[in-house]
Amino acid sequence: MSRTRTVRRSQAGTTEAPWVRNTLIGAALLFLGLFLVLPLAAVFTEALRKGAGAYFDALREPDAWSAIRLTLITAAISVPLNLVFGVAAAWAIAKYEFRGKALLTTLVDLPFSVSPVVAGLMYVLLFGAQGWLGPWLQAHDTKIIFAIPGIVLATVFVTFPFIARELIPLMQAQGSEEEQAAMVLGATGWQTFWKVTLPNIKWGLLYGVILCNARAMGEFGAVSVVSGHIRGQTNTIPLHVEILYNEYQSVAAFAVASLLAILALVTLVIKSVAEWRSEQELKAAANLPPERPTALQPAA
Repeated sequence: MSRTRTVRRSQAGTTEAPWVRNTLIGAALLFLGLFLVLPLAAVFTEALRKGAGAYFDALREPDAWSAIRLTLITAAISVPLNLVFGVAAAWAIAKYEFRGKALLTTLVDLPFSVSPVVAGLMYVLLFGAQGWLGPWLQAHDTKIIFAIPGIVLATVFVTFPFIARELIPLMQAQGSEEEQAAMVLGATGWQTFWKVTLPNIKWGLLYGVILCNARAMGEFGAVSVVSGHIRGQTNTIPLHVEILYNEYQSVAAFAVASLLAILALVTLVIKSVAEWRSEQELKAAANLPPERPTALQPAA
């Protein structure tokens, strides 16, 4: 009898008793419910507390539109920049050996170890009116801090690792055999990238891009330091939510915050689809029949 139970548990993927599994699953679901689902439901409940009319009025307010527009502009600039930087850094780290590789890897991880507020202060120290480049910028009538360029720079810094860190382990696991074969057959570097490397990393790249976009639109600390909190001009959605909440406009604050919550849900859906498609492609590749020999490939 005990042997039969052991076999059933091993087939289920664990040798623990059912009550242990159920307890762990229940604890995980309770944690998710209390710390994820309940706060998310509270956002939409509070946003709609005074009805749909008040909800859409808060979103139609000019300062809210300005914050939404600035957030979209920031994401539209920072995400493509991080896409280029992240792919280039991941390609270099995963596919090549060179002096300074460890340093480059450390720099990629730097935004994870530095507080976003500290990152914003670094840009103020560099580009502020009393900063190192401040007098030169003022002499040339160029404004970075308390303007869109500063917000974009701060956002690029805090979101830089997401794409690179998603692609580096993926590229390392795939190896460089296919790229080397393409080069041997006469493909150029760009042809190798577009025809070989990019198709192999497309789902990981999509996953990194949506994570980068979600963080770019939801960033608060670094943007708060460099924006100046100029209402209707340099406030992004998170900063606008803070102002509304401090002014005791809770319904309007939660209404605008619900946009970020919707973004999080959309990100979760796209992430799940990307992971599912990636798993399906891996399974399909594992079940491919062996290629038939051609005139250039002798039969085994």
